[in-house]
Amino acid sequence: MGEDVDGHEADRSRANLLVLRIATLTSALALASTGVAHAGDGPGVGAGKCQVIKFCVEASDGDETDGSGGQAGGSQGGDSDDSKTECKYVKVDPKPPAGWPDWKGADPKTHDVYFYGCTDGGESNPDGFVVVPLGQTPAPQVDPRELAQRAVDSMTLLGPDIASPRAAGTYTVGVPMWMWVNQSATTYGPNTATASAGGVTVTATAKVSRIVWSMGDGASVTCNGPGTPYTSSEGMAQSPTCGHVYSKSSAATGKFPVTATSTWTINWQGGGQAGQLTEVRQTNVQVAVGEVQVVR
Repeated sequence: MGEDVDGHEADRSRANLLVLRIATLTSALALASTGVAHAGDGPGVGAGKCQVIKFCVEASDGDETDGSGGQAGGSQGGDSDDSKTECKYVKVDPKPPAGWPDWKGADPKTHDVYFYGCTDGGESNPDGFVVVPLGQTPAPQVDPRELAQRAVDSMTLLGPDIASPRAAGTYTVGVPMWMWVNQSATTYGPNTATASAGGVTVTATAKVSRIVWSMGDGASVTCNGPGTPYTSSEGMAQSPTCGHVYSKSSAATGKFPVTATSTWTINWQGGGQAGQLTEVRQTNVQVAVGEVQVVR
């Protein structure tokens, strides 16, 4: 019962904040306009040589858009409902007068005005007015960051394609092990994809920036590249880019569980913005490490 009450209180708080922001912005616009239009019971107020215009934005059901068209944003900085950003389009009724600057040449007889406001009022969710043809509802605002994530989700990014060490390989205590991965668009990159919505297109490019190898013996090795493939001409040399030397065998457990964890760094741009995302993927392999047998 307590949780329901808290949830309703949070919803009311967000709604009240949205109404407050609507009232504040419409008042500011009214002072900047010309002509007089009264809404409510209060009279127009003179402000020197300026005239005050009043018009109402009713935050209620009916003319509000709902579903995907009426919501933008989502959880910001946490999983709690209190952290949600709620954005809505609310129809302005009655309409502002013909001299209102934000008509921007549109004919009030053939166009409607909607107020777009968010409960957080942050810079990433600015309040504003949208003019649309009569009878139409505004297209939902598009967050380029969400489109970037949508592009990433379409890439099917996978964990490292481990070439060495191999589950069927034979490895020895004290002998340098060379680690490397096969490179492809889905396992190493680069991988590029786009996502579009509401006239906004975002392009994202993903590439593995590092691979952290957990060797199963308590050691961890960070490699900033795919590693170098071993050739027989290298003999007993250590890998110049990504390697490990086991100091004990895996006899006690049979095999060492090796985990390769890749960090994908994704750069994206579009919709007048740019940013970076990170994804993490893993691949596991079981590696047997034995000791050198000395024959006497």
